[in-house]
Parts: sequence; C-alpha cells; structure tokens
Amino acid sequence: MSIWTRIAAALSALAGGEPLSVVFDRLRGAPAPEQSVGFTIAVLALGAKMAKADGTVSRAEVTAFRRIFQFPPGEEAHAAQVFDLARQDVAGFDAYARKIARLFNPGGHRICADDHHILVDILEALFQIALADGSYHPGEDAFLAHVADEFGLDEPCFRTVRARLVEGAPRDPYDVLGLPRDASKDQARSAWKLLVRDTHPDVMQARGVPPEAMKLAERRLQTINEAWKQISAKEAA
Repeated sequence: MSIWTRIAAALSALAGGEPLSVVFDRLRGAPAPEQSVGFTIAVLALGAKMAKADGTVSRAEVTAFRRIFQFPPGEEAHAAQVFDLARQDVAGFDAYARKIARLFNPGGHRICADDHHILVDILEALFQIALADGSYHPGEDAFLAHVADEFGLDEPCFRTVRARLVEGAPRDPYDVLGLPRDASKDQARSAWKLLVRDTHPDVMQARGVPPEAMKLAERRLQTINEAWKQISAKEAA
C-alpha cells in the first residue's frame, strides 16, 4: 500500500469538523511504517503554512513538493488535499509544529543537526520546499527558525541545516558536518562517514521517512560530500 493510499485513509478517518492536526495525535506511538504517514503529512501541512510566509499562496505551491516526494499518476490529489486542509485550518503553524514535535520527540529532548533525527529530516524537507521557487525569503527564514525551535533545535543547529541547503548562506564546512572549527581531520572524516551512513535510504526509512521521499537525501549527500572535500583539501595543503 503506497504512502498516498495510507494518507487518504488517515484523512477519511477524520470526523466532521476535526482539524488535520488530529492525525498527529492518533499516530503517537505508532510503528515507523505508520509514522511515515506522519512525516509526509507534517511536510505537506507545514509547507502549506509556510506558503504564506513569502506572501504568496497558489496551487503552484503543490508542485514544490516534487522536490521531496514521488507522485504516481493520480496520487498528487492526496497531497493537494492535505495542503488545502492545512491552509484552511485556523490553527497557526506553531501549533502544528508542537504536535509534530510531540509525535516524533515525545520526551522533548533537545536535538541537533547531527542527531540523525526525523525532525531534522522534516526541517530539511521544508527548506527544500522553500527553495523551490529559486529564492529564500526572510519570512521563510523566520518561519523555519521558529519551527526548528518548536522541534527542539537550538540556533547553531538551525544554522547548520540552513548552511547545508541554502545557497548564499554562510556555509562553513565544519558547520555542515556539525563540528567545531578546531576539529581534527580524523574527527571530520568520522563525522562525514556517519552522516553519509545516516543518509542511506534504508536508514532513513527505519526512522520513518517514506520511500517516496528519498529525493530528500540527494541534496544533503551532495553538501556533506562537498564539506568533507573542502576540509580534506585544506588539511592536505
């Protein structure tokens, strides 16, 4: 059963008048395969809320999700339904972010960009959606910083994720690998290998990222490899 069929089932289970965010409450404690429904709805719902951050809301925003998800023929309508439900919900994006944080981080632990946590995966997906139109707006930056805080990431961790994805953002290779600037080459190599391993599709699926969202790994892996290349070249000079 595809992720989109399971999302359709989750939406049909909503009683009349129930908001989309109820889905996150119902998925708490579910195994990883079902939590992948939560991941997908989280990205779609927060992406819909973020559409207002750059001052535009249009059906064209749905196409931005192709940067993350694969849509079989006829399945894009399910994504559009989630998008529309989130846009129509009067609840703010911070309320959604808190419910998503409780779903994937019920203990409320502080997490960082190198923790290989599904909430970091969601944040990275939102960055890629924000960049789909070729620009990165101040409103989107403020939105994503607030979401990161609700998820439990501190400011340095937010900067690390942003450095991996936003062209023109300060991009120190040590930030990309989640390292202090005095880290040794061996420490950098270890961090690079760990990040590459945790970007493997099997590992991502094990923490709840659906197979349909494996495009998420492509940009991350490219940036991680570039950071290691810069550090190793500097050390060899």
